[in-house]
Amino acid sequence: MRDEYDIENLNPRKNPYSKKLKQQVTINLETDVVNFFKDMAVSAGIPYQTLINLYLSDCMKNNRTLHLSWE
Repeated sequence: MRDEYDIENLNPRKNPYSKKLKQQVTINLETDVVNFFKDMAVSAGIPYQTLINLYLSDCMKNNRTLHLSWE
């Protein structure tokens, strides 16, 4: 084993996932909403948090806006 390593030359490639970094957040959601995504995630075979992230990413990419009306 060497005393020192030249870290910069060990793997000169950039990390392909560095643009996809995630930020942990705390958010309060209704129980029914979480259960809805959990049920969908089971049928899709992916974790529910990943499914929520995919849904929100789709909204962002397609520039969807929320339309609220208070009655």
